[in-house]
Amino acid sequence: MGVEHINNLLVLDGVEVVALCDPDPGSLDAAGTLAPSAVRFDDHHSLLAAGGLDALVVATPNMTHADLLLDVVDTGLPALVEKPLCTTVADCQRVIEAAGGDAMVWVGLEYRYMPAIAGLIDSVAAGTVGPVRMVAIREHRFPFLEKVGDWNRFSENTGGTLVEKCCHFFDLMNLITGATPVRVMASGAQDVNHLDEEYDGQVPDIIDNAYVIVDFDSGARGMLDLCMFAEATRNQEEVSVVGDMGKVEAFVPESVLRTGIRGRDQIGDVQEVHVQNPGIGYQGLHHGSSYLEHTRFRDAVLAGTGPESGLNEGLWSVAVGAAAQLSIQENRIVDINEVMMSARGETVDG
Repeated sequence: MGVEHINNLLVLDGVEVVALCDPDPGSLDAAGTLAPSAVRFDDHHSLLAAGGLDALVVATPNMTHADLLLDVVDTGLPALVEKPLCTTVADCQRVIEAAGGDAMVWVGLEYRYMPAIAGLIDSVAAGTVGPVRMVAIREHRFPFLEKVGDWNRFSENTGGTLVEKCCHFFDLMNLITGATPVRVMASGAQDVNHLDEEYDGQVPDIIDNAYVIVDFDSGARGMLDLCMFAEATRNQEEVSVVGDMGKVEAFVPESVLRTGIRGRDQIGDVQEVHVQNPGIGYQGLHHGSSYLEHTRFRDAVLAGTGPESGLNEGLWSVAVGAAAQLSIQENRIVDINEVMMSARGETVDG
């Protein structure tokens, strides 16, 4: 993702990549081939001490985010940090407390900007389907890719699949409903992927399929259907929102938006639009969404405004994922207050 970010930044007007930092020599060399004039550092302390930066992009392994961000927010520099914000709710809360209320930390929840999904979000916000009752998200995709040092093979490093990968989808649920999650029930397991792999005598422990149900304080509910051994599929992501007045769906990578209104449309007879955004300068790994996110981040930095997906959004997306992981581990419904309060060292009655 570090290279992905650099490729986006290189085609973004008004942006220059002036410094690179990575403790892994191979990764630093790979980044350096894209931005050969950038000054190189092998630790973030040296980078921050050198100065001369207007903003930072943090695309380090998940388990490094908390301590690194504590140093970043101390500088006051605007930063875009890759999802998840941190691997635990407690670490998210540590960063939020250290950052204060006016920190410009943008959490990289770029699925919001995939053109078809962005169209769905705008349609729901405009009231097309009425009050939101149900949000269903399906991601059927390929297994986790190999990463430096294979850090993403273990839940202690990633936060678990439902934090690492699925914070995107819980963020979408939170955004679309405009409500606060209150309860989570999940079923999942590691059934297929990485079972024949071994690292320092340990077999990976990351979930590769799950169903997650989320209840919101508005009465809306969300459902995630995740399978990470289903790459033989037409669309990797499908998002469906149903309200009192109708239904709107987004499909990726087809980039199709379908809308059906009750009383006007019947099954098989809905409006379908192929959503395009000609302003995307780099398609990349996420259908142009990272480019659009960087555009908005740049504009916010220049204008001195806050992030669209900031520390609070990052916290809540991690909290739902952590609750889902706990639900699977303990085979029960989990109240969101449990993960929020236990992270603060508090207890929950009952």
